[in-house]
Amino acid sequence: MSDTHTPSTLSDQDLAALDAHWRAANYLAVGQIYLMANPLLTRPLTPEDIKPRLLGHWGTSPGLNLVHTHLNRVVKDRGIEALCVWGPGHGGPAVLANAWLEGSYSETYPDVPRTTEGMGRLFKQFSFPGGVPSHVAPETPGSIHEGGELGYALTHAYGAAFDHPGLLVTCVIGDGEAETGPLAASWHSDKFLDPVHDGAVLPVLHLNGYKIANPTVLARLPEEELDQLLRGYGHDPLYVTGDDPATVHRAMAAAMDTAVERITAYQRAAREDGVTERPRWPMIVLRTPKGWTGPKEVDGLPVEGTWRSHQVPLSGVRDNPEHLRQLEAWLRSYRPEELFDADGRPTEQVLACVPEGTARLGSTPYANGGLLLRDLPVPPLEDHAVRVDRPGSASHSPTQVLGGLLEGVMAATAERRDFRVVGPDETASNRLQALYRATGKAWQAQTLPTDEHLARDGRVMEVLSEHLCQGWLEGYLLTGRHGLFSSYEAFAHIVDSMVNQHIKWLRTSRRLPWRLPIASLNYLLTSHVWRQDHNGFSHQDPGFVDHILNKSPEVVRVYLPPDANTLLSVADHALRSRDYVNVIVAGKQPTFDWLTLEEARAHCARGAGTWEWAGTEDGSREPDVVLGCAGDVPTQEVLAAADLLRRHLPELAVRVVNVVDIARMLPHEEHPHGMPDSEYDALFTRDKPVIFAYHGYPWLIHRLAYRRAGHANLHVRGYKEEGTTTTPFDMVVRNDLDRYRLVMDVIDRVPGLGVRAVAVRQAMADVRTRHHAWIREHGVDLPEVEEWSWSG
Repeated sequence: MSDTHTPSTLSDQDLAALDAHWRAANYLAVGQIYLMANPLLTRPLTPEDIKPRLLGHWGTSPGLNLVHTHLNRVVKDRGIEALCVWGPGHGGPAVLANAWLEGSYSETYPDVPRTTEGMGRLFKQFSFPGGVPSHVAPETPGSIHEGGELGYALTHAYGAAFDHPGLLVTCVIGDGEAETGPLAASWHSDKFLDPVHDGAVLPVLHLNGYKIANPTVLARLPEEELDQLLRGYGHDPLYVTGDDPATVHRAMAAAMDTAVERITAYQRAAREDGVTERPRWPMIVLRTPKGWTGPKEVDGLPVEGTWRSHQVPLSGVRDNPEHLRQLEAWLRSYRPEELFDADGRPTEQVLACVPEGTARLGSTPYANGGLLLRDLPVPPLEDHAVRVDRPGSASHSPTQVLGGLLEGVMAATAERRDFRVVGPDETASNRLQALYRATGKAWQAQTLPTDEHLARDGRVMEVLSEHLCQGWLEGYLLTGRHGLFSSYEAFAHIVDSMVNQHIKWLRTSRRLPWRLPIASLNYLLTSHVWRQDHNGFSHQDPGFVDHILNKSPEVVRVYLPPDANTLLSVADHALRSRDYVNVIVAGKQPTFDWLTLEEARAHCARGAGTWEWAGTEDGSREPDVVLGCAGDVPTQEVLAAADLLRRHLPELAVRVVNVVDIARMLPHEEHPHGMPDSEYDALFTRDKPVIFAYHGYPWLIHRLAYRRAGHANLHVRGYKEEGTTTTPFDMVVRNDLDRYRLVMDVIDRVPGLGVRAVAVRQAMADVRTRHHAWIREHGVDLPEVEEWSWSG
């Protein structure tokens, strides 16, 4: 293997300073796991000094401390803007220790100063009731990555580097995390990193050999095979291996210097000399023992360098005198009297390698993206709205109309480069191809003459991995930019757990006054369940909305705009919003235009409202029935049902209610957008039958409205896992969401109507029967369905 390093220029004084900082960070990490008193060991440890519950992870911490220490040195010596993503999020003690050492923690939390008292608070609060989590959480200064769920560190790091040309993002990847599918895909992010307009990512693969109870795959590969793997991903690895601190310090310093110099050379060649060849970016493979410098043996069993050091190596410290003795010896092995003065302050030697001000990793504005965020220049909606002379007189593809708006946003951010659209190979499929008039698709790999829209500086990002799309966008947003994730509806589920983590991050960061709001994570879910008739059952699943609405109400928002102008209004709101996860479900196929832009804005502001023009109320009495709808296809079916009722049962008073903001169905006490009971009752009535056509699984509407007075009268139609490759209308028939079924529901549920309207009900059932025979003979829907338009 060729891993030529720049020769280390460390003097003995430099080496001593780095080692002092590293020892101090290790001491603080151990103290956080174990101690609730006596932080500087001014007296012998007693059981009362030990926390009653020992939580946290030691095994990864010494390696993270080593990376932090050496990253400090290159940042300070070379004047680099840097951010670090800590993939082994369980290593919270290490990152907290370094933030406290450099002073950024005490500046963020003045009640935890760099004193003996502050050190005691730092120790006690860790994984303690009323304290801080054991992970690298939002509470941790300098963090953008939780790390509790493994697999996303590297994609977050690349997201942070995109469009930040002066930024170096170091990403520590644990060898356990390296076994996950998302992380394996993330290595391909280097094919999308533009050395001209983007920053650089320096992956540090930390091979300490073990997970919780098993060896790790990459640590057990023969070195030649590992080297071939990493080079196959497009990297040029540098290797640092050992367990002797002095040797490892010198090797790590040399590797860091080499990596930074190669990165600088690649960027200079691209930016100044116009070199377009894709760089073979450096990375560091750091192989040190798990639990390095901790107890080598406990109760006769090996610990350092094994899986036993993963969490708490000495578990019986309060009850076992020998464990207590070992803990004190372990802590004293770092020689804390050399590292902290009598008042608990780090010594000058410990801080010699630490940068100042915002150059510190815990103080970088890139980890508090709201500091960098600018308002997004969204063009006037009037420039893109469709003309509506009367409801249903024309039709447009809603997402194609939205594409024009997004093109305008992309063009308006061409110089500032702080807006990106990501998606898994579906931008054009989802009718957003207007974007390509303003930018290309990011691409650094080989191109062929037949390729279209590929560009080294492109800001549309397509890769057939929803995990990468999600991770890139999260990293991009968390570091102060804006974006949109466009996806086929059914496959948004792939990132269910990722969006969980992001929602938790936002919920927590909202409670931290020092974290400024960031741009919202915006999903556009299209190619949806009702128009996946050509792809079939595998592409039909509207359940992402259910998943999102289980999450923190102050963060999540779900919108189902029924036409092009309402989609524009919703998108305008979402793109300008902060600290939300906005889910927008809209079709790409031509849909009737129901509302003018002015009407759409008013309707979206309400979130739910009556469409008086669609019903047959005269205002003199309550309606006989309410037809509710949410989603574009359900809205069309409800309006077609209302049209049938107008013709066949003209004496019936019908109210049509459309819901754009699905959280409006919740009580106000459960969601900020929820309706008070009085408003809900006025809209849906307290005692009249409500036939509700919903885009997704019908039981979601029941769950949202189960506490309402009229819930017993609520009857919901929606998707019930009936799908195949078929005609568009057959999809709604199969799921009993079609207009004829809705009319039958009205007849069945309006008191006294069943007997009077038996002939109408039979006629509706007959059309459904005729439909089944027709599509099997002709392969298309009934003429009265295909040619229907609103005639009210």
